[in-house]
Amino acid sequence: MLAHAWYVLMASTAAPLAASPAATPLPQAATEPADGDSRASEIVVTARRRTERVQEVPIAISVIGGAEIEKTGAFNVNRIQQQQPSLQFYSSNPRNSAINIRGLGAPFGLTNDGIEQGVGFYVDGVYIGRIGASTFDFVDVAQVEVLRGPQGTLYGKNTTAGALNITTRPPSFTPEAKVELSGGNYEFVQAKASVSGPLSDTLALRLSSSATTRKGTIHNTASGDDLHRLRNLGLRGQLLWKATDSLDLTLSGDFNVQSPDCCVQYYARVGTTQRPLNRQYEALAAAFGYAPPSRNPFDRITDLDAGIRSRQEIGGVSLVANWDLGAATLTSVSAWRYWDWQPQNDRDFIGLPITTVSQNPSQQKQVSQELRLASNGADKLSYTVGAFYFHQTIDTQGSQVQGPAASRYLLNPTSANAGNPAVLDGLTSTNTISFDNTSFAVFGKLNYEVFEGFHIQPGLRVNYDKKSGSYLSVVTNGAGAPVICDPAPTSSVVRDQCATLAPQRYAPKFIDWNVSGDITASYDFSADIHGYATYAKSFKSGGINLSGLPLNAAGTGVDLATQTVKPEKVDNYEIGLKTQFLDRRVTLNVAGFWTAVADYQATVNNGQLTVIRGYLANAAKVRSRGFEFDSSFRPSQRFNLYVNGAYTDSTYEKFTNAPCPPELSGGTVTTGTPGAAGVPGGLSPVACDISGQRLPGISKWSFSYGGEYNVPVGGAGGQVYIGYDGNYRSRFSSNPSPSAYTWIEGYALSNVRAGYRRDGFNLFGWVRNAFDQHYFELLSTQSGSTGLIVGQPGDPRTYGLTISKSF
Repeated sequence: MLAHAWYVLMASTAAPLAASPAATPLPQAATEPADGDSRASEIVVTARRRTERVQEVPIAISVIGGAEIEKTGAFNVNRIQQQQPSLQFYSSNPRNSAINIRGLGAPFGLTNDGIEQGVGFYVDGVYIGRIGASTFDFVDVAQVEVLRGPQGTLYGKNTTAGALNITTRPPSFTPEAKVELSGGNYEFVQAKASVSGPLSDTLALRLSSSATTRKGTIHNTASGDDLHRLRNLGLRGQLLWKATDSLDLTLSGDFNVQSPDCCVQYYARVGTTQRPLNRQYEALAAAFGYAPPSRNPFDRITDLDAGIRSRQEIGGVSLVANWDLGAATLTSVSAWRYWDWQPQNDRDFIGLPITTVSQNPSQQKQVSQELRLASNGADKLSYTVGAFYFHQTIDTQGSQVQGPAASRYLLNPTSANAGNPAVLDGLTSTNTISFDNTSFAVFGKLNYEVFEGFHIQPGLRVNYDKKSGSYLSVVTNGAGAPVICDPAPTSSVVRDQCATLAPQRYAPKFIDWNVSGDITASYDFSADIHGYATYAKSFKSGGINLSGLPLNAAGTGVDLATQTVKPEKVDNYEIGLKTQFLDRRVTLNVAGFWTAVADYQATVNNGQLTVIRGYLANAAKVRSRGFEFDSSFRPSQRFNLYVNGAYTDSTYEKFTNAPCPPELSGGTVTTGTPGAAGVPGGLSPVACDISGQRLPGISKWSFSYGGEYNVPVGGAGGQVYIGYDGNYRSRFSSNPSPSAYTWIEGYALSNVRAGYRRDGFNLFGWVRNAFDQHYFELLSTQSGSTGLIVGQPGDPRTYGLTISKSF
């Protein structure tokens, strides 16, 4: 029988909740009520080195069990966000992915290698240094935990917005196996299998695999291919050795390869800018006699004329050891991981050969080591202390190539060179980028019971970060000769080439120490009512820009003042209450938060092609505030409901030198009074004051809701069931500076399922996006202030059948 649907908001900072489940044998995620008992299932964790109800652990967390993941088809992080209102996941392709919680975490836009992520991503206790590696299909997952608010005084990497922890099923000394097969429209096929059992009295093995294929949902008329296809393979192995009664070691290895031919963006709409009218999209397209294959993006047709590929390979090994010393448990988590990214993109987004190549193949390697000592028992004073080391290297081989249409499309028509395709045709920027990142920290947390039911839990972290990098961009013309931009060229041809792609060379560095901490007070009003209040002072390490810098005022070199960004400084306040009543048939948890961020790391894209991936700057002040609730209701063992929601108000409190939105860009730059927005030929400000405006990617309101009803059939525990899962999010901005052209309107998605289950056998049909809702995941602007807005649509309605059997 189903556990209560969503595993609610919890509270505290009392112990290594995120790390512990991965570092110790996983407790049973939910203890089912006895037959005829309609109370909610017991959700237990080992957050404080002892088994306890998750409702009693004072930390802001939601836990989704593996059974919930399987039945809802949430087989990756992108689908998990539909179940968690406070979680946002954005991906224009696997490399350019971001996980945010409560509107904070990573700057919205294209990925910049030189900064930290504000949301930590962990698999079995191992910190993953690149969010791109989070796009894998889940393989044999036991549970997913979403922690909200700053983390770092208990485990792992310092994170300012939260953490996402995935725990896989551990090896079992009882033989077991499971197979699952799904098929659906768009030629969707997904197969999963796992097997586990003893090799001896002290050794146990688990092997797991997953393979997914699906035809693309967007047709490319230029190549004849269907884009947004899925081609994923995942393998995982774990070996558990119980060396003694007090010492166990788990060796894990995994390999994932994905080649999804995604994630394309194409014509969505057009908005006028301040660029001269004859240099905006409609006039430029007419000059070429060009028209998109459809002006309705939900016809799902494009004509991209460059190669599309999003292949990535992810893998690694880890060793987790737990040694029970009696009074405390010593945990060690050692890991090595790699990530290999091999993309192809069409960065002009249309079927004209303007930018024929724009891509950044990248290879990451990381090593990490964590040691943690946590007290055992339930004394009035308990503790966790530890140290964490992380080293990461990234090597990137970027390139950008302009095509024969670039001169006419990019250069001013009044220039004599605009009519000469040879001026920009073959203009190539070859970029060699390296990054070295070292981080070390010591941390600790106390949990003191002042009197019965009342706990004070202070925590402290000292962190060291060192980042260094190298960025070298060599520009050659169509004949392969170097383009020299400093000193300022006298040739108009070279000037136009330098204005399009300019050579760059710089080597940024960043070194810093910081001290962060938190304190939580919690009180158990009764066995089923628990409250808490938390204050956290946190830091997100400073960073270096590794995607190219904007040109200086003279246009002869880069602005070196922009090569580093300052650390974020975060003050977070939170209060929460967790309740269960009606004999635990009803769960209602609420939390309110207020987070103030100084020197917020924001994405800047000023339209220069020189900066092919955008760059970073600091917004003076950002604030995120709001409240969340999770609720579930189980009136009987046959029926359950859940409703979760979040209100998030995330705004730039002070950002006076922000990039301007497209309607205020493209005109003659002035330091005086700018022209009217969206009027061709107007005056554009150097920068815009967007203080008081909303952060991108964040809906003020978001909800998830659903339930399941079952009827016993055939005896012996057989059930026929029907389930529904829905989610809603209100409108949000899809541009770093809010623009009238890039708001994504609110939408609701509905997923339904119905089937039969008995004794480990499950057969059900499912429909996702049942009402075929048309919505965008992202909207972007075409470089050069042409006014073209491109979008990445969400998946259409999909349907299929899943059959599984446990042995």
